[in-house]
Amino acid sequence: MEQVKIRRALLSVFDKTGIEDFARALHEQGVELISSGGTAKAIEAAGVPVRYVQEWTGFPEMLGHRVVTLHPKVHGAILATRDDASHQADIETYDLELLDLVVVSLYPFTDVIAKPDAKFADAVEMIDIGGPTMVRGAAKNHRYVTVITNPGQYDELLSEMAANDGESSFVLRQKFARQAFSLTAAYDTAISTYLCGETDETLPERISFSYEKQSDLRYGENPHQQAAFYASSEASNEGCIGGAKLLGGKEISYNNYFDANGALELVKEFTEPAVAIIKHANPAGCAIDTDLVEAYRKAYFGDVNAAMGGIVAVNRPVTCELASAIVETYARWGKDRGAGGYFAEIVLAPSFDPGAVDIIQARKGWGPNVRLLEVGELSGARNAELAQKYVVGGMLVQNRDLVGLNTDLWETVSERQPTEAEMRDLKFSWLCCKHVKSNAIVLAKDETLLGAGAGQMSRVNSAFLAGKLAGCYGGASGDASTAGCVLASDAFFPFPDSLDWAKDAGATAVIQPGGAKKDQDVIDYANKLGLSMIFTRTRHFNH
Repeated sequence: MEQVKIRRALLSVFDKTGIEDFARALHEQGVELISSGGTAKAIEAAGVPVRYVQEWTGFPEMLGHRVVTLHPKVHGAILATRDDASHQADIETYDLELLDLVVVSLYPFTDVIAKPDAKFADAVEMIDIGGPTMVRGAAKNHRYVTVITNPGQYDELLSEMAANDGESSFVLRQKFARQAFSLTAAYDTAISTYLCGETDETLPERISFSYEKQSDLRYGENPHQQAAFYASSEASNEGCIGGAKLLGGKEISYNNYFDANGALELVKEFTEPAVAIIKHANPAGCAIDTDLVEAYRKAYFGDVNAAMGGIVAVNRPVTCELASAIVETYARWGKDRGAGGYFAEIVLAPSFDPGAVDIIQARKGWGPNVRLLEVGELSGARNAELAQKYVVGGMLVQNRDLVGLNTDLWETVSERQPTEAEMRDLKFSWLCCKHVKSNAIVLAKDETLLGAGAGQMSRVNSAFLAGKLAGCYGGASGDASTAGCVLASDAFFPFPDSLDWAKDAGATAVIQPGGAKKDQDVIDYANKLGLSMIFTRTRHFNH
């Protein structure tokens, strides 16, 4: 059945946006309206004739509105197959008045649980039962029934009805049915996820994820791959890439999203003003300072060549002063340091001060193209999403690594205690190392990333790269540019001679998880070299 004349509709919506005008338009096209509760009252108050569900079914609402539409007359009218002889017999026997249109918006469960003071009992009451049942029934029977699940669909249906003598097409009904099942799947996923969070079972036997498409992307990691960005319903709970607002610049690419997320998650680690510059998922630079512009300058010097075309993340609002420093980076600091020019792909921050966006966009050349992302407040609670990684035929799922400076577990295992300055740098380097791809080695000094060795198959090579980068702009490793630095490793040192890397790089203190069979040999060698060394008893592999 390609076209279906809409003669009778049931409307039951929590979100009453536009319902009066929609009901009026249906009535003007001769559609009989049936409704209940607040929806019926809103339609009636607008002067539009409407039948109450309880009058239609002959059965009153009960259990405090928990049972209204859960009735055979309602669901028989939705699910009847109109060219089936046995169904026709039941229609006549039970005097079913068939529904051609079902309009439902569900209880706002996710809105309620997103509130900081949400109570479990309130969440349970926002679990809609009758609504999803009607939606699923109408979507199943979309050969005959049109289902609408949000006000954004009203005009689309009305336009089609106006053009086709009150009829809806199969193409539209199937489109709305597909959207309806996506909605109920997401709804059930949100409930299941919430209930898991109320128990100790964080990783249940069966798990579902639901995301809503925000935009199609030009392509994925490579031009031959299709891609889109989907946002989680929990994006609003935390300042994050999923809830970011694009204030200006080109469209965000697949790789941009991934790198921007890495940059933002790094600067979230710090309560002090922090700047990170990310390139290919790894920190090219990172620094903290009471002066935000100075933090940016120090981060830029982490690796001036890698900073070109990088992602700049800030955990404070972008001021006009910082905006000016970003657009003048090469002229201010890069010319005399071997840098090959400079531009930023993305600048992201909690917000941008008035005028800061204009300063960046006015920069000749790349200014109009740089993507400016406002991600919202970063000091709030982190959401409870589970981290996922795709493998062919399955998904790896784990809790987010939200462990930061769990210093209660830290132990100074060397004879020499770290100085106050070393301890500041050890904390800073440990947080940076957490966000470097394994195997990870980080050199830092004055709360500034000097060099990072990332993603090497051998920890020796990671250490070599970190030292090389740290010494690129100011002489060989171990001179004034790196003397007195600290070294962080994301995994334990398997052999004592690993500490030679630290000594050669000019490091005076080392931080690592510990846990190797030869830990005592490593400790003894640290004492021989005069190094201070901390075991964190926590590992941060980042694959």
